[in-house]
Amino acid sequence: MSNDLPLSKENILDAAEQVLRRFGPDKTSVVDVARVLKVSHGTLYRHFSSKAALRESVTERWLHQNILAPLKDVTEQFDGNAKEQLRLWLDTLIHSKRSYAVDDSEMFAMYASVTLEAIDMITQHVDQLIGQLARILEKGIQTGEFKALEIEVTARAIFNATSRFHHPAHAKEWQSGSIDQEFASVWDLMLSGISS
Repeated sequence: MSNDLPLSKENILDAAEQVLRRFGPDKTSVVDVARVLKVSHGTLYRHFSSKAALRESVTERWLHQNILAPLKDVTEQFDGNAKEQLRLWLDTLIHSKRSYAVDDSEMFAMYASVTLEAIDMITQHVDQLIGQLARILEKGIQTGEFKALEIEVTARAIFNATSRFHHPAHAKEWQSGSIDQEFASVWDLMLSGISS
């Protein structure tokens, strides 16, 4: 078993993601990933200290590419008013999570599992999301759409108030026929609380 190509962290993460999608997070081993790369599993441990570290890195990259990046686009490139931007940001987050829960179920399952284990990585991810929300709120305050609020506190409150609609622990509830109406009620309540 040998591979003449240079082995980078990105190569390993690509292979790990491929294997995770094929076998699922519970059945995937470091040996499986090494087999795809045609290296010994010991070689992988030079880049990642454990299977948990590898899973965390795969999840972190997946979250960045599939959740953070599209939301960053909404945060930085939206031309409408702040209320519309906030609603689009939340809709994008919620739709992404729902979509991945169905269409990329193995990676979503790993993400859900890692949220229970990799507290620091998930905290950093959530802080980045809250930072994006804060920028939208700041825009709304500057344009007079939103009250003068404690931006960081309000951004975190909005994120927490909507967690039922995007946190993986609630994924089974997303199949409910009333979930969209329930979100609309939460949205109306939030909007009335922050609007000028």
